[in-house]
Amino acid sequence: MLVVTCLGQFMVLLDNTIVGAALPDMQHRLGAGLTGLQWIVDAYVLLVAMLLLSGGVFADRFGRKRVYLSGVAVFTAASVLCSVAPSVGWLVAGRVLQGVGAAALSPASLALLVAAHPAPRERVRAIGLWAGLSGIGLAAGPVAGGVLAQAFGWPAIFLVNVPIGVVLLVVGRRVLKESRNRDARALDIPGTILSVLGVGTLAYALIEGGSRGWTSPVILGGFAAAAVLLAAFVAVERRHPAPMLPMGLFRSRLFTVSNSAMVVVGFALMGSSFFFSQFFVYVQGSSILRAGLQTLPATLAMVVVSPFAGRLAARYGYRSVVTGGLAPAGLGLLTLGGVHADTGYADVWWRLATVGVGFALTMSPLTGAAIQAVDPQEGGLASGISSTTRQIGAVLGVAVLGAVVRARQSGGASFEAGLDSAFAVAGAVTLATAVCTGLWLVRSRSTPAPAPRQRPDLSARRTP
Repeated sequence: MLVVTCLGQFMVLLDNTIVGAALPDMQHRLGAGLTGLQWIVDAYVLLVAMLLLSGGVFADRFGRKRVYLSGVAVFTAASVLCSVAPSVGWLVAGRVLQGVGAAALSPASLALLVAAHPAPRERVRAIGLWAGLSGIGLAAGPVAGGVLAQAFGWPAIFLVNVPIGVVLLVVGRRVLKESRNRDARALDIPGTILSVLGVGTLAYALIEGGSRGWTSPVILGGFAAAAVLLAAFVAVERRHPAPMLPMGLFRSRLFTVSNSAMVVVGFALMGSSFFFSQFFVYVQGSSILRAGLQTLPATLAMVVVSPFAGRLAARYGYRSVVTGGLAPAGLGLLTLGGVHADTGYADVWWRLATVGVGFALTMSPLTGAAIQAVDPQEGGLASGISSTTRQIGAVLGVAVLGAVVRARQSGGASFEAGLDSAFAVAGAVTLATAVCTGLWLVRSRSTPAPAPRQRPDLSARRTP
């Protein structure tokens, strides 16, 4: 059972990074422009971001095994659709379905794992293996994507999911045990729909604005519609008896600052990594395989450092570790803005590694801070919200940084100059966030307060 649940999460995480390595081949074979590439990435990330919390509720209410296997089936079928897509539009449609499958598969896999290991020590070991295999998926993505795209073309990066999915379906039906939470909260269908439409419309306006014109009626209408939809989402969440995003949680400064910083982590990390392979292929003239290998320092650094981030936060406090991670990450992105076509790889890899180390130090502590800010029974919800905010940041990062590149190109600058500006923007936003967390992220202790229900109020009163 442990292998089945971990392998499902491995497949989801592998898909996060394997696609980036194949983007240059997609652009060449499908004739996709930068806008098309942005949609190929954001269509998937958007659906995962907006449906992740609902996927966890579905699993608790209707059965974790049922939702997990349904997610695997949808993800596998969508991977087949992606591999045979004749155009960018069909590929984006397949990516949307992949996102739906991943949003069901991922939370259900962890819920199955937790339910199967009630003993605390066994549960910790199981979750450690789950997280470790997920990290391997992230690290393997750039290399696997480069190898498959170079040898067989971009469709192969999706076909690799098919045998994994088939094995999971066959074995999972036999070995997984059904479990559910009879007291799970109700589904927030209005909130889910409004969140998908609101963030999706905002992403549309940001991605299409560069090609259609920022003052065109369609783009201005898109921004206006996004504002209305997101305002309606907030209003609905305030009144819904079981909201997917309880607004009351944001009364805690610790919860608000940690999730705001997580948005920036997703923004800068995903937005910049979207361009890593494109930089090596189109600016420095690397092959797709070599470009996949060249981006590896960032993901490897994250895999190696991430397991230690929580321990450091427990010892030195969230504020010190998060700020100490965001600062080098921002500086690393700024230095990537100074890399050019003739820059040797010996002067590039350490910049990527610095970015990876910096962001690895932030994600686990920010999630821990969000969990500490709420009552113990809301810890799962807080963790899900933290993951969701990171994914929302990723959607916006690909959209906004892509818009920066397009704006520079429309002004006559080269693609290389556009990338310099995009990395500089990501670095500046990250450094500004480091200043904010240094000022406002509440100092925390490794030991919990004696009265858990008062923890959010006490956190809000602590001095930074």
